[in-house]
Amino acid sequence: MDEVLKAICLPDAAAAPAPLLARLIAALRPDDADDVEQATKNARALTFLLNREPDYRAGLRRALLALMGGTRQVALYTDVGTLSNEGFYAAFKRRLGERVLPPARNPEYLKDVFGELFARRDDYRWVAALPRDVWSDLWRALAWDEEDCRVAQHTRLQMLEAVQVLTARITAIGLEPELVRVVPEIERFESPFLHLGAETLRYAESYRAALTASAEPAEDERQILVLLDQCEDILARAKKNAARYGISVGLTYHVLRLAQHIGRLRMLLDLLNWRHDPARDGTLFLLLAELVRAENRKYSVRDLFTANTELIALQVTEHAGRHGEHYIAETRSEWSGMARAAAGAGLIVGFMALVKLLLAKAHLPLIWEALAFGLNYSLGFMLVHVLHFTIATKQPAMTAARIAAVIHDKAGGRAWVDELTELVVKVLRTQFVAILGNVLLAIPTAWAIAEAWRFFTGAPVIDAAKARHLLADIDPVASLAVFHAAIAGVYLFLAGLIAGYYDNLAIYRRIPERIAALPWLNRLVGERRTLRLARYIEHNLGGLAGNFYFGLFLGVTGTIGFLLGLPLDIRHITFSSAYLSFAAVTLDYQLPLSVLLWSLAGVALIGATNLLVSFSLALWVALRSRKLKAREALPLVPAVLKRFVRNPLSFVLPPPKAAPEEVAAGQDPG
Repeated sequence: MDEVLKAICLPDAAAAPAPLLARLIAALRPDDADDVEQATKNARALTFLLNREPDYRAGLRRALLALMGGTRQVALYTDVGTLSNEGFYAAFKRRLGERVLPPARNPEYLKDVFGELFARRDDYRWVAALPRDVWSDLWRALAWDEEDCRVAQHTRLQMLEAVQVLTARITAIGLEPELVRVVPEIERFESPFLHLGAETLRYAESYRAALTASAEPAEDERQILVLLDQCEDILARAKKNAARYGISVGLTYHVLRLAQHIGRLRMLLDLLNWRHDPARDGTLFLLLAELVRAENRKYSVRDLFTANTELIALQVTEHAGRHGEHYIAETRSEWSGMARAAAGAGLIVGFMALVKLLLAKAHLPLIWEALAFGLNYSLGFMLVHVLHFTIATKQPAMTAARIAAVIHDKAGGRAWVDELTELVVKVLRTQFVAILGNVLLAIPTAWAIAEAWRFFTGAPVIDAAKARHLLADIDPVASLAVFHAAIAGVYLFLAGLIAGYYDNLAIYRRIPERIAALPWLNRLVGERRTLRLARYIEHNLGGLAGNFYFGLFLGVTGTIGFLLGLPLDIRHITFSSAYLSFAAVTLDYQLPLSVLLWSLAGVALIGATNLLVSFSLALWVALRSRKLKAREALPLVPAVLKRFVRNPLSFVLPPPKAAPEEVAAGQDPG
């Protein structure tokens, strides 16, 4: 570090300051980006050298001022760390391209030189982790009052220009039709976005005149900040109204851009404040950390995807969570109703399993066979939905969003853990009775079908080889049953997301209203029936779409695996239990006890894997959509185990009558 500072002090160093400053930052950089202690020691060592050697601080000041004075700064403040107006998909493609072939750098722009200074992709970690007082001490060690900082005026003018650029962008984003659609009040009242431009222009003119006269500006930034508060209120209303008007990737992109630009504008106004002390309030260091992170992650496709899908993911999981409320039995009557709904689904699955076996015997061409399998599953699951029956394994993807909502709204304190524990217990016992209803009716239904088939045709539905193959497929040790059950669990999770997506799409595209307004449909079935159909679509489009796609996923996976030469297939607990009955009838019940026990264990393990995978993925997405981490749900684990030890029956059977506090806990916190 000492050698770098000596080189910076040389007379010709100011002609090319960037390489020397890059070497200085490399000396500050710890070996491990997460080693805050080493980064702090390095920064304090530099502060010590600057305080001890006047030549060092004078040379470093000259290098910094030469860099700032010799480059255009506006793009650094306006473009780095903020999304452009190209849209999500264009930004996605551009980042993919720039990862392969980075754009050329222009040394005349500070934005490009900044990338050379913080060239390591993990620099943002140690920069953000350095304590604020360390940055403040380093800033003061430069002793800016010793320098005739004419360049400071140039920097302020560049920041002022950046303020005007950001204001123009905020105004344009605030008037986007997508934003006006979800916040119609913008059209009915005077928009703060329109007034923001005029107020910023007045502020900029006053500030430039003050810089020329070396006096304090006549206009301050307070009125701009008031307008920014009003803009942020509109932004908050846009997020809140998304559940009512629907959300899209485009709207999410506009909302994110608007939030980024408002935040950056606030920082620049704070730095331009005439009475501002960069070393005291930390705004300068926050801006530096934000710029370094943005520079290091500017090619990150993952960051772009995560940020832009956050709001739509929240709405999708919220819709799934509203469906999840119907999958939680609060009382014994609701618990019994869930058992009946699950039994009805088990009955239908018995017939679906028969159709699947008959289709397999037909030996259709591969593509047609995959399509036939998928339609069998899809139409069967849609029938289950239309008849208000329940497939047990679909519950976790729905109930996970409800649990995440409670964690988000109630987090903190003993009462939160107790309420969430009670909710989990209700979910588990509802899940238990649903699985029981599915399996206990799928098995006898499949058995009755198989026996009836053999009675009327004189032959079993499947031959002995196929029966042994079905039993081998659910063997928990000798087959890939668990892996295939995990694939089905992923599909269950995706079905939940698809259901939420289509519920959001119905609102966003106003599909029910458009159906209700169809002239030919009104003439064909009448206005009342058309309106009833529109209302049904409004409340059931997501469920129908989720079931349809779930069925297709299940149907085509085996064929895709065969075509690719990969061991891909699915195992679902309800179908596996039905196949067990068909195999037993074909083999005339001559099953060794070990085979029967292994088969039952395989069915149970398949069900557990279906549930665990789908629930884990759904809970992870629901938590991420609310900016929560998985560890925030960890206090729940010991509480649930303690409840199980104290009262295991509550995980199976609800109390005769729910206590008032339990009813309150089960209600939607919103």
